[in-house]
Amino acid sequence: MALLNLRSRQECGTDTVLTRLPSGSFTLDPTGRVVASTLPRSYPGHLVQQVSQCIMTAFKTARSSHIPLTELIVDFPAFKITARELRGGAIIFLAPRALGQR
Repeated sequence: MALLNLRSRQECGTDTVLTRLPSGSFTLDPTGRVVASTLPRSYPGHLVQQVSQCIMTAFKTARSSHIPLTELIVDFPAFKITARELRGGAIIFLAPRALGQR
């Protein structure tokens, strides 16, 4: 079971970097630009942009399909994303969970 082996990144021959799951929120304007954030500065910006694009795409698709979507909840076993639509923009809450928490 390679998953249980604790090796350094160089030993595994991969450039994947593990990052801590963020806790906080950020607000997007209608163009998808982050205007306010409580996420740690150490959290990679490209990951925030990936979440932003997915959320904004979901809200835009719902709007163009005339589906009244105002809140979106993505629930993973170790992570929860809650997004609320704000007049074309969005506020997104990121919340990690402890093991066994539901």
